[in-house]
Amino acid sequence: MGDRDRKTALFEQFARVGKALASGKRLELLDLLAQGERDVASLAAAADLGVTTASAHLQTLRQANLVTTRRDGTRILYRLAGRDVADLYARVREVAESHLPDVEAARVAYLGEDGGQPVTRDQLQQLAKTKPVTVLDVRPPEEYVAGHIPGAVSIPLDELADRLAEIPDGQIVAYCRGAYCVLAHDAVRLLAANGRAATRLADGMLEWRLADLPVAVP
Repeated sequence: MGDRDRKTALFEQFARVGKALASGKRLELLDLLAQGERDVASLAAAADLGVTTASAHLQTLRQANLVTTRRDGTRILYRLAGRDVADLYARVREVAESHLPDVEAARVAYLGEDGGQPVTRDQLQQLAKTKPVTVLDVRPPEEYVAGHIPGAVSIPLDELADRLAEIPDGQIVAYCRGAYCVLAHDAVRLLAANGRAATRLADGMLEWRLADLPVAVP
């Protein structure tokens, strides 16, 4: 028989990770950091948080060793503590989607419907071998620079309407951060409204990395 107090202490250590994840905003920060390292001001702006609030959330994640930091001049840059943290975040979403009926309704309410059938990672790689296709990265520029699908063209969503002429004729496949990122959905709707043949990747950069597929870094 093991010592009860020691067993309790062990499970409390496991619970530190669960407690750090027990916030939608902290999960959103992990989602952003899965794209690459960022400073607190950038994370706060992307997550629609005040800098002080974002910093408090990041400290909670850091205390659980889910994120780490490095100094770049006067800036402190945050990043995920390891690939396993990105995998944990992805699995939390998968479990929630499998066991919580409300997730699907929330997903549709947020992402909407863009029509057409999204392509899988395997389908995208096969498509690129058989016909001309423009892979369009609609994330912010700093996320593209941190790593993108090889050959992808960077046109952030907020610039897309003014830069349609830069995209060659033919099939377009847009992608963004992951399976629950709205940017690619909005991009496909905008492209379709302008008469362009467009679909989206079924997931995004998070899942691409976790699948150990090639990642280009300028």
